[in-house]
Amino acid sequence: MSSPQGNTGDIVNWPMLKIVYRTDKDKIAALLPPGIEPGANPNVNVTIYNFPVPDEPEYGIVMTVDADYNGIAGEYTLGYGIDQESAIFTSQQTNGQPKFPCDTTYYRMGNNVTARCSHQGYTFVEFSGVSSGQNEPQDEFEQHEWWIKVSRKAAVMPVQEYDFPPHVVHVRSKYGTAHREAVDGQLVLHPSPWDPIATLLPMREQLSAHLWWPIFLDREINLAGQLDPEAFLPHLDVISGSRWPGQNGGPKRST
Repeated sequence: MSSPQGNTGDIVNWPMLKIVYRTDKDKIAALLPPGIEPGANPNVNVTIYNFPVPDEPEYGIVMTVDADYNGIAGEYTLGYGIDQESAIFTSQQTNGQPKFPCDTTYYRMGNNVTARCSHQGYTFVEFSGVSSGQNEPQDEFEQHEWWIKVSRKAAVMPVQEYDFPPHVVHVRSKYGTAHREAVDGQLVLHPSPWDPIATLLPMREQLSAHLWWPIFLDREINLAGQLDPEAFLPHLDVISGSRWPGQNGGPKRST
């Protein structure tokens, strides 16, 4: 079965590149706010894509870790790096979606697949591989994703108080699969002070890589519950709009 076809150059037909690798459970636990627990497997999920949002191309990368909330297995999202500035701030303010500006190169030439992502001059993710070209059928499935919506107290200097205390945002999505192809390739993580995936979530073993043409069946975004405000205080400072731990909105600096 050949991959999905359509109008030449139509970005709706671009697949998502999805990569899963294993890290250390304690590394994941260190990034999760109290109330969200590490999942059954210490997996990191990386998705690189080009998709119309709403009707023009958005290149991006999504970085999540397997995590549970209220007994529901899902993924805690550390960052959405995208190249559409107009979508960053409204998404953060409305739903707590951890978006930040990022430059992504992603393309397929024949069966060769290439991707790399850069932020503030640092390339932090690269991938190169070869697609099998063969369809791997997949049943419909639901995905649960956890974001954090929170607002610090308005003040001249940063204070450890809230105008809106931390809440978990539950994103429930249902997908079908139009087409899916395994990719034989290697994800490479590079050190970066702006996107510290290589240092905070080191790769122990790459588990899978594939191209995925999704069918979007359903999506709900709702507040799911409040986290302990005091316990969440160490998680207030983040890098850019991500959930990577930072200092006053920028990379952590040594003292």
